[in-house]
Amino acid sequence: MISSEMFWVAVIVITVIVEFITVGLTTIWMTGGALVALAIALLGGGLNLQIAAFFAVTFVLLYWTRPIAVKYLNSHRTRTNVEETLGSPVRVIERIDNQAETGKVHYKGMEWTARAVLDEEVFEVDDIVVVQAIEGVKMLVARMPIAEISDADTDIA
Repeated sequence: MISSEMFWVAVIVITVIVEFITVGLTTIWMTGGALVALAIALLGGGLNLQIAAFFAVTFVLLYWTRPIAVKYLNSHRTRTNVEETLGSPVRVIERIDNQAETGKVHYKGMEWTARAVLDEEVFEVDDIVVVQAIEGVKMLVARMPIAEISDADTDIA
């Protein structure tokens, strides 16, 4: 049977390896909990105390330090143009017809080639559509719900 000390060492090793592989702040918090549980095991604390400490420390680290760490790590991240366009309303300036391979939209002063997400949909000039995806230099668009058309940004013309 494996000792509790060896178990916590294994948890530490596994969580560190997973963290290095994912680089997503997913398991580092459990590493801290396992370190505290290992210390308790080395000091002769019982298994129930080790498990309770593992969960308590993991929760505290996750709750109090993860938001700070995520904010710090994402502070240098800039949104790309693609991320900014998704979900944005755009005005059709050339009939969008996938069968005829035609279509253009106007977005923030720029003309984009556009195609409908659904091949059977056709959009006419001055229709307001919403950007669903970007593929290469083409915007893939879909019909905007009627309730949202009145709320659409007026700077899409």
